[in-house]
Parts: sequence; C-alpha cells; structure tokens
Amino acid sequence: MFTGTATPLISVVVPTYNRSALLHRTLAALADQRMPTARFEVVVADDGSTDDTRQTVEAFTERLTLRYHHQDDLGFRAAAARNAGARLASGEVLVFVDTGVLPGPDFLAAHLAAHQRPGRPRAVLGYTYGYRPDDPTPGPGGDVRARTPEEIVRTLGTSPDFQDGRYPTFASCGFDLSRVPLAWQLFWSLNCSVRATDFHAVGGFDEDFRSWGGEDIELGYRLERHGLTFEVDRDAWAVDTPHPREKRETTGTNPSNTLLLLHKHPEPVMELLWAWFCRHLPPLKDTRAGHLRQELPAIRRAITYARNRDVTAELAQLRDTVPAGSRIAVIGCGGTLPPGFPAAHLFDFDEELLRGLPADPAHTVHHSLGIRTVLPDDAVDVVLVTSRMIPLRRWRAHVLAEAGRIGRTVRGPFVDPTPEPAGAVAG
Repeated sequence: MFTGTATPLISVVVPTYNRSALLHRTLAALADQRMPTARFEVVVADDGSTDDTRQTVEAFTERLTLRYHHQDDLGFRAAAARNAGARLASGEVLVFVDTGVLPGPDFLAAHLAAHQRPGRPRAVLGYTYGYRPDDPTPGPGGDVRARTPEEIVRTLGTSPDFQDGRYPTFASCGFDLSRVPLAWQLFWSLNCSVRATDFHAVGGFDEDFRSWGGEDIELGYRLERHGLTFEVDRDAWAVDTPHPREKRETTGTNPSNTLLLLHKHPEPVMELLWAWFCRHLPPLKDTRAGHLRQELPAIRRAITYARNRDVTAELAQLRDTVPAGSRIAVIGCGGTLPPGFPAAHLFDFDEELLRGLPADPAHTVHHSLGIRTVLPDDAVDVVLVTSRMIPLRRWRAHVLAEAGRIGRTVRGPFVDPTPEPAGAVAG
C-alpha cells in the first residue's frame, strides 16, 4: 500500500503487532502534525498482525501519506519490521515511533530541525512522557486515552511519575548529552531519529534480537562508532500511553538480549551492562546508564594502578605446572608473556597493554574485566586469575564466579588476595 506522490523530507516508521486501537491513536497524532502532510510519510511495519491493523491503516489514507509492510508472524521480529519499514521509506530522515506513542503537534518539525542544524551527524532522542519501563507510571487509564497529547502534557507533564524514564540522566547534564559517557545507552527506539544514510551505513537494527529490548541501544552503539553524536530534543516530545505489555514483547527478557549484545561487542562496558541485569553488581543510585557511568572511574583507576604490575612470574609458574595440552585461560594477563607460554585465552581490562602482546595464533586475546566472558561453560581446564585483578576487588566475587563457569580449576593470587595498601584499590 502506498498513498501520495511527492518525495517527503522525513519518514516515520511505526512497528506494530495486533494493537490496532493503539495504532489508531498514534496515526491520529501523526495526522495532527502542524507540518504539512506532503513533507512527511508514515510507514507502518506490521510484524504479522492478525487483527484489523491493515484496515486501521487504510482508514488514514485520506489524512496521511502512507506505506504499509506486512511480514509473516515468525515470532517477535520488531528489528526486522523496523528495517523493512526503513527500506520502504523515502525520506532523508528516519523517525522511529512505537505503537501507542502519541507525538506532539510539532514532533516531526522538531526532529527534522535537529538534523538540519550545522555540525556533526547526530542521532536524536525525543523526550517521551510516561515511558518508564523500569518503573511504570501508575495508570491514568481511560482519562488519558481520551485526551490529545497536548492536553495530557498540560495536565501531567510536570508530574514526577510521568517523566521520561531517562529524565534523571538528562537533568544531570542539563540535557547536553555531550557531557554523558555512553550516551548510546539512552537511544531508545520508541522515539528517535537518524538520517537514512547513517542508518543504512551501519546496517540498521540487528535482526538477531528476537525478543524485547536491546536492539535499539545496540544500534546506538554502532551509530556512535560511526561518528554520530547524540542529542536529546525536548521539542520532539511524545507521550507513551499506558497499555499492557504483551507476552511476546517480554519473552526472552533483557538479560538474554544483553548477553547477545556482549557476544556481538565483547568489551568491559558490555560486561557491566550484562552484570547489571544478571548478577546485580553493588547497587548504585542511578539507572542502568548511570550505573555504568559510575563504574568507569573505578576501571580507569584500576588501569592506572595495575599498569606496571608484572605478572610474568605468575604466568611462568602456570606454564611450568600445568600438564601439556591443558586448555588455559588467564584473567589479568598483562602485556608481557614468559617465553614458551602455551596456547591460551588471554583476558585483561587494559586495552593498551593487550595491543602490545605479540601476535600469536595460539593466543586468543580478549579485552575484558572477566565478569562475563564470551567463552562457553567448561571451556578450559585451568583459569589463572592474576594479581593484576586485585585493584578490581569490587568485582572479585563476580570474576571468580565467571572463572568457575568457564574452567574446571581456578587458581592465582586473586582467589585469596593479599590486602593492598589503603587507598590503592579501585572501588
């Protein structure tokens, strides 16, 4: 289905699945944009609906320039639906909006203006009232569903319970994400935009994500590495209306998708993200993104403190005491190996030291804290956790648990560490 003839400046991609009533409200809010309808199009990307979704879309053909894509229901494939919608889109800017999100009247104008400002290419995060996945807003119910987005914001916009779930982070930096490390974690697909050329250059959403959560921040991660900056735009606001989450939306859960994210991008920050979901690192006072940002200084201190710690004697002892042919992993390997060190998986949190290791096909090198590696269960016979890990004693229990998962025997100074001088240990 396609209605309209002019080439739009901006395309809105709306993934949906069996939520025709919510979709109707989203399309109605898009039809009420102050931007002339000839300047934008809406692409509904249907993930296999069996309700009257198509009829709902057809009801807006007189009010919107519409494209419609339907894919077979093969399980949760929101990433694939969004990508299919993006391929159909013809606008220079792609805006992604979830079904049930109600854009304000200047929503599209604000997204477009953000991308037309001079400067580096950017990914734009629209402010979304009421979206609090970790702490859902107590349901205002039908009263909200009967109002326009402007009326909802006028009534509830200043309520702490109706803020965007990212508001504490936004407020802490004065809504300037250039001051926020790891801003890609805040790139949520319910209300965001990016230039189509940048979206396609990084390959769009990763379709390996087949359950709710994770595919949007993974895209954000790749967009950052592609050179994009991240901005939050309060003028590109929308409202997330309360609605029940369907079973297929939450099946699989964030922890499994976070493990997938780690396997795709194995590095310390992804280990911390996984641990936040699965091992509950020591609690901190902010959300997931704040949690990880607060951990980064401890890692930097550990790198500085352990930079010159020589563990070659520990590695030589391991080399001389394990039976020939043993499968080995070393957590905290440092940048120097003793002569004749056998085949091994080598892990360290200091990426600069790892780059100094000589190339050897017998050694697989991993930039890792050792909290959660990419190795399978019982992958090795012996895990050596060296004294380089002592500055990371904050995570000692988690590192040892991981060493026990991947290896049959765990040894080394970190198993029973000697206390470090006061003030010397990161934490």
